[in-house]
Amino acid sequence: MNRYGPFVHLVLECLDLDTPFLPLESLYDFAKRKNLRGFTRDKYTNALWKMNRSGYLKIIKKNDQKFLKITNKGQLEKLLQKAGLDVAKNWDGKWRVIIFDIPESFHHLRDHFRWMLKKNNFKKLQASVFISPYPLNRDAIQYLTETKLINFIRIIKVEEMDNDKDLRKMFNL
Repeated sequence: MNRYGPFVHLVLECLDLDTPFLPLESLYDFAKRKNLRGFTRDKYTNALWKMNRSGYLKIIKKNDQKFLKITNKGQLEKLLQKAGLDVAKNWDGKWRVIIFDIPESFHHLRDHFRWMLKKNNFKKLQASVFISPYPLNRDAIQYLTETKLINFIRIIKVEEMDNDKDLRKMFNL
């Protein structure tokens, strides 16, 4: 997912749950070693401040040195990025139907969920009903569990469906 730009994506990729604090400079050096096109210290700094303002990470000062710490919101964003990754798809002949009724108080997560469904090759069948011949990836399920959206969602595996020619055509099956 590149909603916030490649540098923000890179920072989230580098930060993990096992490293509570990451020195600010080591992340810059890591990104520089990756030879990112157009990578500059200014873009790196702007990405960090944008993430800090958005609540994805905290910049912590300790002994005249700066460290990055990923927040819970940043962990969820990282998980959402992984949940949207395409996976190899071989159809097993079964349809996956997702029905949801997510309350308005979760509207921002509902938008993330719809994005994730589309990235996982689900198509809208009706207002809150999506269908795909492929299952959600594990990271998507973990994201739904972490955000508690799983409480508002039903995932159904359909072995047989009458007149699914239009769906087969939609998914090139």
